[in-house]
Order: sequence, then structure tokens, then C-alpha cells
Amino acid sequence: MIPQKPFGRTGHESTRVIFGAAALWSATQSEADATLDLLLQYEINHIDTAASYGDAELRIGPWMDRHRDYFFLASKTEERRRQEARDSLHRSLELLHTDHLDLFQIHNLSTEAEWKIALGPGGALEAFVEARQQGLVRFIGVTGHGTGIAALHLRALERFNFDSVLLPYNYPMLQNPQYAADVQALLTVCRERNTAIQTIKSLARREWGIQDHNRNTWYAPLEAEGDIQKAVNWVLGEPDLFLNSVGDMQLLPKVLAAADALQGKPTDEEMLGMVQIAEMEPLFK
Repeated sequence: MIPQKPFGRTGHESTRVIFGAAALWSATQSEADATLDLLLQYEINHIDTAASYGDAELRIGPWMDRHRDYFFLASKTEERRRQEARDSLHRSLELLHTDHLDLFQIHNLSTEAEWKIALGPGGALEAFVEARQQGLVRFIGVTGHGTGIAALHLRALERFNFDSVLLPYNYPMLQNPQYAADVQALLTVCRERNTAIQTIKSLARREWGIQDHNRNTWYAPLEAEGDIQKAVNWVLGEPDLFLNSVGDMQLLPKVLAAADALQGKPTDEEMLGMVQIAEMEPLFK
């Protein structure tokens, strides 16, 4: 069974693997239904989607009609200003066939310029707070990419008491000393505040380079079951973290099976061996 833990201070016991709905980006409805049904088999109870995930919200909506009460449902917007963020939320609610989101997140807030707009006067955060007051949103989060995101999240938490953060977290990326230090500082603050910590890119192997893109991910992912098991074990070996699943429908069963058979955290020697054999490289430099 995939373990559960409290999702920060929300009161929800979330499975430590959260379904990353980017996997449904270009799915047909029948493909999406089959993928979402798999979540029920593994008792996954938390879905994370976004307005920018292609057709994901459109595909989740009809299925959510039958299962809304079971899931902690999260979405995101990349809009940075108040009115546009408000409009984005209402579109997401309509597409997802729901009257509220459990978590609404400022998506990919990864640059200084966008940070100032979204969290400043007339910015997206004002729409988020308004939506929470109206009961359209229960909790508010922030997400991002890149080697500077942990430090930016720390600053965001100084500005506003976000309920969750989301950032890249995998073995190659955490070999960057500055990023590792920033992540540890962020984890310390999140533990003190009981802020949920979501991680992405757990299966990221490297950039595609000249290889053919045979997956729905924008990066080349790990594919061997043994490698996936190690990667999942490594992330979930940190007890405060949630793992947002890979953005590919065909790899999702391997991730869920690995989490269902969760083992101890691999040693550095084991992870370094995998990095070398799989030719892993950090996506963000």
C-alpha cells in the first residue's frame, strides 16, 4: 500500500505519491479514464493538474463527476495579474466539474520579474485570497522550476503564508551544493510552518538531446523498473516530501508500483551507480 501522510496543515491525509495530471496532456477521454481508474486501484487520493497542462482539466472533469468527494483536487495558473488569475480559476472550475479546488497554486513562479507582479499590488495572489474567502479555493500554494526556485520559495513564504510549495527534487539536481543548501533551508521553514512540500522531476534522466521523443515528458525519463524504484525510494526516503508522479501515462504504472513496494532510501553509492549507468544529468543548471 502506498503510504499516506498529512498534506501540511490542510487536514488531508494525502498519499505520498500525488498524481501529476500532465500525463493527460494529449490523452483521449478513454485513455484518461483508464489512467484515472488506475489511481483508484492504488488508492491515490490527490490529483495535481494545471490550466496549462493541455487537455488534462478537460479530461479529468467528466471522470471527476463520479469521484470528486474522494480526491484532494489541485490546479494551477500561470496568470500573474488579479483579473486574469480570477478568470483562469473559473475556467478550471468549469472544466473540472467542481465548485471548489482544494488547492490552487501560482504556477512556475520562477523569475524575479514575475514574482514581483504576482505577489505585488494587483497581482494574482490577490485573486487567490479573494477566491479563498469566497469558498472557491480552500488552500493556496506556489510552484516553480530551476536552481533558484528554493530560494525564491523562501522569499515567497516571507511575503505570504502559502500552504504548499512545489519544486524539482532528484539525486543529480541535489548534487548542486547551492541548490542543496537552499532546499534544506526551505525544508526547515516548511517543517516549522507545517507547509506541504511537493516534488517534481523525480524520474528526470537528462535532456532529450538528439534522441527521439518516445515519451510525453519534455525530458528523457528513467524507464527501467529498477531505476524507477531507486528514484522513488530516494525521494520518499525523505519523510517530509510528496512525489508528484511522472507526466507520462505509460510510465505511471511503474511509479505507482514502485511506491507500493517502497523500500529503504538508497545509499549515495547506489545512487551514484545509477547516475553513471543511466547517464543522468541535472535538467536545470
